[in-house]
Amino acid sequence: MRIPDEIRSQLSVKFAVLFPHLDERQRRLLMAAEARVLGHGGVRAVARAASVSETTVRKGVFELEAGDEPLGRVRRPGGGRKRVAELDPGLRPALLALVEPDVRGDPMSPLRWTVKSTRALARELTRAGHRVSADTVADLLREEGFSLQANVKTLEGSQHVDRDAQFRYLNEQAREHRDAGQPVISVDTKKKELVGAFKTDGRQWRPVGDPVPVNMHDFADPKLGKAIPYGVYDLAANTGWVNVGTDHDTAAFAVESIRRWWHGQGQAAYPRATRLLITADAGGSNGYRTRAWKLELARLAAETGLTITVCHLPPGTSKWNKIEHRLFSHITMNWRGRPLTSHEVIVQSIAATTTRTGLRVHAELDNSTYPTGVQIGDAEMAALPLTRHGFHGDWNYVLHPRPAPAVQAARTPQTPAPEWDQALLSDPALTGMSPKQLNDLTQTLAPDGDDRRGRPPRLAFPDQVLATVLHLHLALAAEPLAVLFGSSRTAMHRTLLKIRKLLEAHGIVIPPAITPPAALAPLQARVLAQSSDPNSEIKTTC
Repeated sequence: MRIPDEIRSQLSVKFAVLFPHLDERQRRLLMAAEARVLGHGGVRAVARAASVSETTVRKGVFELEAGDEPLGRVRRPGGGRKRVAELDPGLRPALLALVEPDVRGDPMSPLRWTVKSTRALARELTRAGHRVSADTVADLLREEGFSLQANVKTLEGSQHVDRDAQFRYLNEQAREHRDAGQPVISVDTKKKELVGAFKTDGRQWRPVGDPVPVNMHDFADPKLGKAIPYGVYDLAANTGWVNVGTDHDTAAFAVESIRRWWHGQGQAAYPRATRLLITADAGGSNGYRTRAWKLELARLAAETGLTITVCHLPPGTSKWNKIEHRLFSHITMNWRGRPLTSHEVIVQSIAATTTRTGLRVHAELDNSTYPTGVQIGDAEMAALPLTRHGFHGDWNYVLHPRPAPAVQAARTPQTPAPEWDQALLSDPALTGMSPKQLNDLTQTLAPDGDDRRGRPPRLAFPDQVLATVLHLHLALAAEPLAVLFGSSRTAMHRTLLKIRKLLEAHGIVIPPAITPPAALAPLQARVLAQSSDPNSEIKTTC
C-alpha cells in the first residue's frame, strides 16, 4: 500500500514539532503508533518522514506491542557510549598532575609557567597520548572540585605579637575620647591620581558605541602632574575632609591637612574640645617613625591648644584604617569610569561623594609647596612636648599644647651656651623619684649589673641607672642622653639595653611622665648647644 505524500508531509511536521520535547524511547513509541495507524507500509513511510532508519521504527513497534512499563530513563543501565575518563584510566591523574605540578606532578611541567586554560590542558594531554577535548577537560576539573578563581589578597605576612592588643588599646582610646565628647579622626593619604585624560577603573552609562576617549599610555602630564588626596574622617560625625595637594606627600602636608580640617570643620563641630585623637597608619607621611610628623603635630598642638593623642595601627594593617572603607572607597566609586581631567574635576568629584548612611565630604585644593628631605635634629626632637603611653610608646603618644622652646634662636653664634650642672639630671622633677629612691634603686641593681668584666663601661653604674630612668620616664632617646652624659651613641644604646633587662629581671617598672616637666628645658638647651658644636660626636638625623 502506497502512503500519500500529503500524509508523509503531515507526519514530518508533527515529528519536527514534538521530537525536541521527547527522549529517544518516547520518539520510538510515537513513530510506532503512527506506523500502526497507517497499516501496511506505515513503517517505511514513518521512517522517511522522521528521517530515521526503519529498524528504529520497528524497535518502537516491538516495545509498543510488548507493553513494557516506562523505564524512567533514556537508556537502559550501561547503555550509551562510555565516557573518555572510563576508557582512559590514566586521563584523570594526568590532568591533575598538570594543574597541580607542585603537589602531584613534575615541577618542570611545560604548563607550570603558562595560563592553564582548558584548551592548553587538552592540547598537552593529547600530546601525552590522552586524546580529549577542552569541554571534557572542563567537566573533569569540575568533578575534581576545581573552578575558575582569581587571586585573593589575604596574606598579611608576619604579624606583630602585639597586633591585637594594639587594636584593643586603640579602640579603648577612641571610645574614651568619643564618650567625653572629644573629636576622633582617622587620617591617611589616598592613592595618588594622574591628572588628565587617563583611564580610570569602572564604567558609567553613555550612548552605545560612544566611550570617553582617553590616552593610550599612563605617563604623567608634566604640566598637570598628580593629585595627592589626604583625607580626614570624623568617626562620630560621619564627615570627611579631603585636602588635594599638588606637590609632595610629606609630614608637613599631612599636618596641614589636619589643620585645615580643624579650622574649617572640626572647631565648629567641637567648640568645647580640649583633646584630639588621631588614628593613623604605621608608615607613610604620618608614620610613627617620622620625626617631622611629630614636630608638625607639636606645632599644631601649640596653635590650637589641643592635647593631641596619636594611636598608630600596627604595621601591615593599613586596610583596617576606618578612612579606607568609610571614605576613600566611596570616593573611588563616585568617580569610576570618569577621566580626572583637572584638579577641579577631582575636587568636585570628591565633594559630591555621598552615601545612604549620610556621609558628607568637603574637598579643597592645596597648591602649597612641601619640600622633601627636611632634616630634624636630636635637639629639636628632645625639645618636643611629647610623652609616650605606657603601652607601646612608639605607637601611642601625646603632643601637649605647651609651646616648644625656640630652638632655632639658640643656634645663633651670639647666644652664649647656658651653664651646665650635671646634678640637674637627678632632679626629682625629671626622674619622678626622690634622691633616696634613686639611690635605693641603684643599690638594688648593683649586685647584678655593677661588674668589671668585659669592656670597660663609659659611665659609672649610678649614671647608667640614672640614664635609663630618664629614658623610661621622659621618653628621651639614646642620642640626647649620650650628649647629656658625655658618652657615645653606641655605648648609650648598650647601657639602656643592659639596665632595662635588669629592671625586668627585678620586676621594677619606671612609669612614664604624664606631662613633660618644665625642668626638661635646661636639658633640651644642653643637647642643642652640644649638637651645634662641630666637635660633638652626636650627629643630627632625619
